[in-house]
Amino acid sequence: MTSGPVGAGPRARTMNNSARVSEPIEVDTMITETEPHRRGPESTAVRPPPSMPGICELSDQAPLRYNAALRALAGCVVSTARLLWQRRVHLPADQVGRRLRFADGTSARVYRETVVGRGATKDPCVLVVEFRLRTVRGWAHAVFRWESLLNTPLFVGFPGFVSKLWLANDERDRYRGLYEWDGPHRADHYARALWRVLALVSVPGSIHYMVLPGLRRDEFLARPQAMAGAGADGAAWWNTAAAS
Repeated sequence: MTSGPVGAGPRARTMNNSARVSEPIEVDTMITETEPHRRGPESTAVRPPPSMPGICELSDQAPLRYNAALRALAGCVVSTARLLWQRRVHLPADQVGRRLRFADGTSARVYRETVVGRGATKDPCVLVVEFRLRTVRGWAHAVFRWESLLNTPLFVGFPGFVSKLWLANDERDRYRGLYEWDGPHRADHYARALWRVLALVSVPGSIHYMVLPGLRRDEFLARPQAMAGAGADGAAWWNTAAAS
């Protein structure tokens, strides 16, 4: 999920109030071993709100190589087993049923929350992931939501994981995960590994992610138009508009 050659390090775009951002590139990456197709510069770069200067955006970078992704996921499974043994993985219910509305006009209901008991988050960021499943229609969505709990070992043991809100399919049948992470580059690394798993079951070209450093999840949800007001695309799929 990173721009540039597969396996390259993440490309960050840092926005400062005093700096001019020239010709930002939006990346729409397919799951191939070739160079991702870039389209731009018509997209709009995210600029930080006054209260969050110097925010850095990481989005849609190329997925990790298969062997690197496999190693990362295997390490995550081992770490998850330890967390479960220590009873540090929790499924609180207070967010379940909440409906989030997004700037692109869609909405989705929270059907699960996963939290890990950990120390203080030192470098918070928000990660939003979206994808659309292949061949899943009608009642099959309910089956997917039920069995998706089995996917917990594929993310909860990654370094820096704090919490995840699982969002049901929206009006366009897209699923989203809304995470809080400790460390934006850790979140980016996870998203690039996750891409390989999602590619097995998702419509090609439907997998996207956005990392927003300097934000906690609850802050992101409490100020739904903060990023749009800061210059982000007002119709961005990842940008919340309201919650109920």
